[in-house]
Amino acid sequence: MMLKDSLQARERIRGVTHYTPLMYSKTLSEMSGNEVYLKCENFQKTGSFKIRGAYNAVSHLSDEQKARGVVTGSSGNHGQALAYAASLQGVRCVVVMPEDASLAKIAACKGYGGEVLLHGVTSEARLDRAQELVENEGLIMVHPFDNPHIIAGQGTISLEIMEQLPGVEYILAPVGGGGLLSGVAMAAKEVCPSLKVLGVEPAVGPRLRYSWDRGTVSELERWSPSVADGLRARRPGKLPFEVTRKYVDDLIQVEEQEIIDATKLIMERVKLVVEPSGAVTAAAVLARKLGAQGQNVVCVVSGGNVELAKLAKIIG
Repeated sequence: MMLKDSLQARERIRGVTHYTPLMYSKTLSEMSGNEVYLKCENFQKTGSFKIRGAYNAVSHLSDEQKARGVVTGSSGNHGQALAYAASLQGVRCVVVMPEDASLAKIAACKGYGGEVLLHGVTSEARLDRAQELVENEGLIMVHPFDNPHIIAGQGTISLEIMEQLPGVEYILAPVGGGGLLSGVAMAAKEVCPSLKVLGVEPAVGPRLRYSWDRGTVSELERWSPSVADGLRARRPGKLPFEVTRKYVDDLIQVEEQEIIDATKLIMERVKLVVEPSGAVTAAAVLARKLGAQGQNVVCVVSGGNVELAKLAKIIG
């Protein structure tokens, strides 16, 4: 993975994705002791950052591969993005989603032209089912995070952040399978090596930290579903593991109540609807887990695709 990959991805996705706003939050700044900005990927096409990598990946397929169609496993956001990216390029798309997936995300996948299959509850289960479709139907797998074109596309977030806030000192990104963090860290560090990049993952499932500590990609022995339902992978991808080990400065874990509190605070005080997976970075800052004060900090708010009834239940 190199900076040129994200620079090329930026040209491929230009005109398809939004150049999302960077919003300063006085409230989060005062509560955390840092100057806090939110990179609002909840305003992105399909409601999350995922369209950046998905469109870049589909655009790299040959005509023969496009004719076969694509498949993936997703809790929702990658599936929506891939369905939309595929539809723009006339490609069939099948998305394997968890059995307890949000009804809103299922409807969105179908609305973007995707075919939805429900299977299992973990990232690994749905990816295994997707792989069966690769073997049985000849579909092309577009992995949600273990794919160089996906990672390069996500890196365009950092390119925008550094243009919007030249003095940025910290960037925080959520960690599921590691694709977002990999892209953000690679692009940021290649441009500005002194910039600190931190990953944030739920304490009930710190899959990347678990693998880092063991020096190899490892599946969590103990795992509980997080309220951040977009961060369900039990192990990171092989490529994200390698990229994050090279570029990421540290990993932070946040508790479930901290995620809930941050989601609620962002809605009440910042007036943004975000999904819990997108609020984990703000949770880390609000809990003062950054280990620094007075810094220009950008929290990547990865998405806003959340069912309102579920959100109401989460925040009480």
